[in-house]
Amino acid sequence: MNRVYYRNDVRSSGVDGRALTATARKLMRAMGEEASSLSLRIVGDASMRMLNREYRKKDKTTDVLSFPQRDDRGASASRAAPAEDFLGDVVISAETARRQAADYNAPLQREMERLLIHGLLHLLGHDHHEAGERRRMEAEERRLAQSIGMPWPYERSRGR
Repeated sequence: MNRVYYRNDVRSSGVDGRALTATARKLMRAMGEEASSLSLRIVGDASMRMLNREYRKKDKTTDVLSFPQRDDRGASASRAAPAEDFLGDVVISAETARRQAADYNAPLQREMERLLIHGLLHLLGHDHHEAGERRRMEAEERRLAQSIGMPWPYERSRGR
């Protein structure tokens, strides 16, 4: 069952949660994860900074964090048989997304979708620390963007 557990902690964020949830479902189908579930949470920069500090030891905000719940074999990380195939959590900072959208001259909702794609790929084990990994991840980002009709890439005014 393709479920998205959505929570927006940012009052007046400007994010269309229903549309973002529908996009998450489309992306999961495009990734072959139509039977999986996902948690998607929208937070502010202060919460994102705390999460980044706690889990990545980086005392600054960031745009998106992913917390996979599968082990390396693609199975649920828990020992008990899961009630659902839970991919993990994607957390996006609405404030950082808004700044980046302005930098890219893009609508906020598109930037949220771009960050969702990036976060979903991290849940499935993609990374961008080394050149080869980065090329594979960017190719998959482009493919997923195309699956939802998103133009790719944005003009990059700063490095990621």
